[in-house]
Amino acid sequence: MNDGTSALADLSPDDPLAQPFEGASPYDDYVRATLLNSLQAPLTESADEMGFLVTTQVMELWFTLIVHEWRAARTAFAKDDLDMAMDALQRSRRAVEALNGSWRPIAALTPAQFNGFRSAFGRASGFQSAMYRHLEFLIGDKSGALLRSHQGEPSVHGSLHEAYHEPSLYDEVLRFLYRRGLPVPETVRERDVTAPYEADPGVVEAWRRVYAGSQHDPLLALGELLTDIAELVARWRFDHMMVVRRAMGSKSGSAGSAGLAWLQARAARPVFPELWTVRGGL
Repeated sequence: MNDGTSALADLSPDDPLAQPFEGASPYDDYVRATLLNSLQAPLTESADEMGFLVTTQVMELWFTLIVHEWRAARTAFAKDDLDMAMDALQRSRRAVEALNGSWRPIAALTPAQFNGFRSAFGRASGFQSAMYRHLEFLIGDKSGALLRSHQGEPSVHGSLHEAYHEPSLYDEVLRFLYRRGLPVPETVRERDVTAPYEADPGVVEAWRRVYAGSQHDPLLALGELLTDIAELVARWRFDHMMVVRRAMGSKSGSAGSAGLAWLQARAARPVFPELWTVRGGL
């Protein structure tokens, strides 16, 4: 039987796969795997800390990709390029699905297991993730107070400051719908984009017209794709809350936040709210 093991054993010294690299492998040059694999530095003897570090670092990479795709989609909407925007949103949906799966390695930590390395955090908290903050700014959850917390790191603060003052992804979606002839109110189109987005009855009406029309309308496909993404973000928030509830209950967060209470409030806040409200009126 010629399985993979025997195939490797049969490699000759002249086989291209067996030739030594001149320095790092081309794979490592491109992916930077050696660098990535050197970034885990557990501070305790806990057997669970390594899994926690890898999980959170993987999440940071998914945040980076999601932000990249949402920015691409926002730019495409501003240019009235629905096809390009949909492509970026579809890629982001797959990325958010993968992000949500990242909870699994740490989802069942017991209090004793979590306490085995929690002291290593010091004042660190996932609440402080700049890339996650960028992600939330892109879906309209702006906060000047949380922007100020990053002032001590100029490059990070500069990027977040830009995102804070730019329209969110949803702002550009609604402006795009208006240019397609839908009744998105001027107060929404010209709103202060540094404020958290709040639901508007006029936007509900705009989406109602989309959903009451042809079921093959590309704008309805857009609405459903945005709803998919909103649901996935809600599931990520809920899973975050449940991981914390299981590992530490209602204790305060390591950075002094309200911990579970804060996460419960975040989980209850809808993403792209009118896409949920409109369904009750159809």
